[in-house]
Amino acid sequence: MASEDDPSGPAGKIDLANWRDRALAFEGVLRNTIVGQDRVVHLLTIAVFARGHVLLEGDVGVGKTTLLRAATRALGGAFERVEGTIDLMPADLIYHTYLAEDGRPRVDPGPVLRHGSDLTVFFFNEINRARPQVHSLLLRLMAERSVTAFNREYVFPDLLVFADRNRIEREETFELPAAARDRFFMEISMETPKDREVRRALAFDTRFYDADALVRSVPEDVLDYRALNEVARAIQASTHASETLERYTLDLWNAVRDPISAGIEVEGVDMTRLVQGGASPRGIAYLVRAGRVQAWLDGRKAVVPEDLRSVFSEVMSHRVFLDPIYELRRDALTRALFDDVFAKVPAP
Repeated sequence: MASEDDPSGPAGKIDLANWRDRALAFEGVLRNTIVGQDRVVHLLTIAVFARGHVLLEGDVGVGKTTLLRAATRALGGAFERVEGTIDLMPADLIYHTYLAEDGRPRVDPGPVLRHGSDLTVFFFNEINRARPQVHSLLLRLMAERSVTAFNREYVFPDLLVFADRNRIEREETFELPAAARDRFFMEISMETPKDREVRRALAFDTRFYDADALVRSVPEDVLDYRALNEVARAIQASTHASETLERYTLDLWNAVRDPISAGIEVEGVDMTRLVQGGASPRGIAYLVRAGRVQAWLDGRKAVVPEDLRSVFSEVMSHRVFLDPIYELRRDALTRALFDDVFAKVPAP
């Protein structure tokens, strides 16, 4: 018999009300640790319970690594981080070789294999500094949660991959191709907080000077990372999407892929050239997955249009491919595109 504290409930059934309380506690812990990033924390919570990998965008020094280390501590499991460099090779993620004190060569597991199946969060910093061969290995890790090394297959059933890109410096960088970006569940922007009081705290409150101590202050195992795959499946199975919502979702999908047919306009833009492609079936499925988690976190058993709109930009922006002449204005143009999509596509 399950105990009162067992989140699986009687007979192994997932108690989603209990897990919702835990999810909100997880979000609260991260908000107290990484101040001024409430939306980022909320989106990360959605990604955790949708089991989706995340591409982080943002300024340098805003706390991306600290956020992920704090999230890993609250999840349990192990955290690894890799720095993207032009000379990084796929093998560097799997093993590293060196001469031991006795002068003999040694081979030790690299960051992907070091913790075995307990690897929970893998952070690839400045992924666009690494070569496409490294991207290829990372894509397999994301898609299959496994790698082959030393004549055997290693499986990471509970792994979430996070990556960020250096968007300032362009020399010696290798941008992710469309297929690679489409593997990421969300692309989340983490900017410097604008609130003056938050900025004052980050500058003068000594609590934020020591990232290691800040991470250690996070309670351990707020969630059990080993149960999250099953919980995620239960959330998707129990959160309803009506036929009306299905039609609305497909209308949004069509409007993004073919804005002219939906009467979408963006001021000062040639709409016949703006969108060159976008929103794959995987992307629209990810949107629905995120919408279901959002509804669950709000305590509802059915998805409503607001759930889709609340996560639309982070799930869909990196799946809209613009004409190169508009690429430098991507952020502003995709926002304007989505705003008009929401205005023109009737919500149920």
